[in-house]
Amino acid sequence: MAVLAPLIALVYSVPRLSRWLAQPYYLLSALLSAAFLLVRKLPPLCHGLPTQREDGNPCDFDWREVEILMFLSAIVMMKNRRSMFLMTCKPPLYMGPEYIKYFNDKTIDEELERDKRVTWIVEFFANWSNDCQSFAPIYADLSLKYNCTGLNFGKVDVGRYTDVSTRYKVSTSPLTKQLPTLILFQGGKEVMRRPQIDKKGRAVSWTFSEENVIREFNLNELYQRAKKLSKAGDNIPEEQPAASTPTTVSDGENKKDK
Repeated sequence: MAVLAPLIALVYSVPRLSRWLAQPYYLLSALLSAAFLLVRKLPPLCHGLPTQREDGNPCDFDWREVEILMFLSAIVMMKNRRSMFLMTCKPPLYMGPEYIKYFNDKTIDEELERDKRVTWIVEFFANWSNDCQSFAPIYADLSLKYNCTGLNFGKVDVGRYTDVSTRYKVSTSPLTKQLPTLILFQGGKEVMRRPQIDKKGRAVSWTFSEENVIREFNLNELYQRAKKLSKAGDNIPEEQPAASTPTTVSDGENKKDK
């Protein structure tokens, strides 16, 4: 049972497996998982391993390993039914170029209210979330393509600023699967968010891909509209001060009249 549960989860995740293995950290995770099974089950590698089995067979799981594998299998299956049972490595932090403004608990409200002509797309994330780390390069690439004067991209760490998560109703619980959350602000007000939240407070399943973000948030239309507004603002001529007209005094006026 301890081995069957992860195998079922692995077969269920086959469609996503090829895309995950194309990235080095997921490939390393798969190799670590396979290495554990090979060392534990394959002679003569397993002959030198300690065991607490009554029959003294070192090439099979003892009672401690069975309990640990069953416990981990239950946790993984409860947390994410589509997960693979792999000793996954956390994706590396994205350190590439981006046009993103990072907010804290005080600056986010000030920036959204500063200029209501500016449209904001804000990502609510947490550094401990693997989904947020995987989405980071996609979000950075979108900011490089679509950032302009009237369309800005921002991020706020709700894992650090918990009052922001409460204020904008973004749950940081892993069970709700609301991280990351993208919210579109226009005129300082929320217009839409992804993923959407059901009546139980859980996120509706939604894939954070570049194509989905562009389509759902109409980024091409927002970008063209923002560029037109910025150009219109640049072409507004500045008001020139009215030239003062010199007063002429008729010859018949005396000094007192002047």
